[in-house]
Amino acid sequence: MMWRNLVTPPMTALPKPPPAPKAPARIRPVPAVARAIAILRLLGRTRQPMNVKSISDELELVPSTCLHILRALTAERLVSFDPASKRYKLGVGMLALARGVLETDSFALTAQPVLDSIAQRWKVTAIGVEIIDLDHIIVTALASSQMPFRLHVDIGSRFPALISASGRLVAAFGGYSIAALKKKFDSLRWQAPIRFEDWLQEVELARLNRHSSDAGNYISGISIVAVPVLDAYERITHTIVAASILNQLSAEETENLINEMKAHAERLSAQLFSLE
Repeated sequence: MMWRNLVTPPMTALPKPPPAPKAPARIRPVPAVARAIAILRLLGRTRQPMNVKSISDELELVPSTCLHILRALTAERLVSFDPASKRYKLGVGMLALARGVLETDSFALTAQPVLDSIAQRWKVTAIGVEIIDLDHIIVTALASSQMPFRLHVDIGSRFPALISASGRLVAAFGGYSIAALKKKFDSLRWQAPIRFEDWLQEVELARLNRHSSDAGNYISGISIVAVPVLDAYERITHTIVAASILNQLSAEETENLINEMKAHAERLSAQLFSLE
């Protein structure tokens, strides 16, 4: 009987399995903190000064409680008060906090040159997005082109996690159940609504192709493409997004743009995350 020489292939290092999920820590409610954050978010969202009554009515707070919190926030310069109009708005102290975040956010610092390059080369608005949870994503870096078109988005803008092209990637690489996705999907607002079953098919394509697109569903007339930035365990942490006028780029140009964005995303993943 003839025997072949069997050669055992060299063993390669396998990626470490992701750590077992920990039970969520029990967070004890702190009403004053929650109310203060709600006030700051409201003032940031409305962009217009508001008086105590309008704030308390909007947030369903007792006016006297609302006033005490506003005075504490004003003392810390997180909110400013105009005695003439008796209205409040966000204060300059918020800028110091925001600057501290930007100066220590490794993704924003690393991604900014990438976004600048994409915006200049392809004449699109390039956006760096951090995935917070299944509720929200937030813009942490931004580069605009010299084109007349500019998507109305700013650093710090928050969006529903499952909306638009980034949302399909969150669903594809976030590890969420279909039931959890369905619950959040039903609360989304689209200019051109899409059926959940069709959206799920696009999510699966996003998983296979490692990119996603939204051609006018989220914002009419706007084309949005996105690629995921994944950690060492293939979990999504950020997305790189390019937004342009619908049909501004040809099919070939769009494909080239996506390939370039995917290459950038892979390099960012390698820079930001490791298994060691």
